[in-house]
Amino acid sequence: MWIKRQIPNFITLLNLFCGCIAVVHAIQGDMEIAALFIMLGIGFDFFDGLAARLLNVQSELGLQLDSLADMVTSGLAPGLVMCHLLGQAFGYTEYVATTWEAETLSTDLDLSYISSVGLLITLASAYRLAKFNVDTRQTTSFIGLPTPANALLIISLPLILKYQPEIWTINLIYNIWFLIGVTVVSCYLLNAEIPLFALKFKTWGFKENKVRYIFLLIAIILIALLKFIAIPLVILLYILMSLIVTRSENA
Repeated sequence: MWIKRQIPNFITLLNLFCGCIAVVHAIQGDMEIAALFIMLGIGFDFFDGLAARLLNVQSELGLQLDSLADMVTSGLAPGLVMCHLLGQAFGYTEYVATTWEAETLSTDLDLSYISSVGLLITLASAYRLAKFNVDTRQTTSFIGLPTPANALLIISLPLILKYQPEIWTINLIYNIWFLIGVTVVSCYLLNAEIPLFALKFKTWGFKENKVRYIFLLIAIILIALLKFIAIPLVILLYILMSLIVTRSENA
C-alpha cells in the first residue's frame, strides 16, 4: 500500500529531475535541450496527477510536492530561458545597429541588464503556484494560466528560432520589446482571474469531455501544420475556448 501511494510522488520527482536538468542547460545557453527537458517534465506533471486519480491516492503531500516540482520545471526554467532570449536580443539589436551604422539605439534603458526582466516569469509562477495551493475554487478547473502552459509558451520561442528561422520570426523574437511584452503578458495571465478548463479526464466519454476533445483535435491539427509556431496559437485557443465555455455556462 505504501508503494502504491508513492507512485505518483515518484513521477512528480521525475518532473523535478527534468526541471533541474532544464535549468542547468538554460544557464549554459543550450535552449534546445532545456526546452526538451521542460517538455518531459510537463509530461510527468500530467501523468502524476493521472496516476494519483487512477490509484485513488491523492494526498496533501502530493499537492505540495507537485507545486515544488512545477516551480522548477515550469517556473525557474522558463524564466531563465527568457533571460537568455533577452540577452540574445540585446546582442542582435547591437549587431543590427552596427551593421546599418545606426548612431544610437532609440531607448533610455540600459539594455545590458534587461535580461533580468525574464525572471519576472519565475516570480509570477511562484505566486500563481502558492495561490493555487490555497484556492479552493481550482479543484476541477483553473483560474489563470497554469504554469506548464505558460512554460510551453516561453520555450516555443527558442524552438521557433531553431527550427523555423524565417526572417519575420527572427526579427520578431529578437525584438527586445516583443520579449518584454511576452514576459509581462505571461505574468498577467498566470495570475489573472480568468477561468480555464482543465485537461483532466475523469471519464473518457465524449459528451462530458466535448470541449477537451475539440481543443485537443484542433491543437493537433495546428501543430501538424505549423509545428512550433502553433504553440502560442494553441495557448491562445485554450484561453478563448475557456472564455466561450464560461460565458455559455453563465448565460
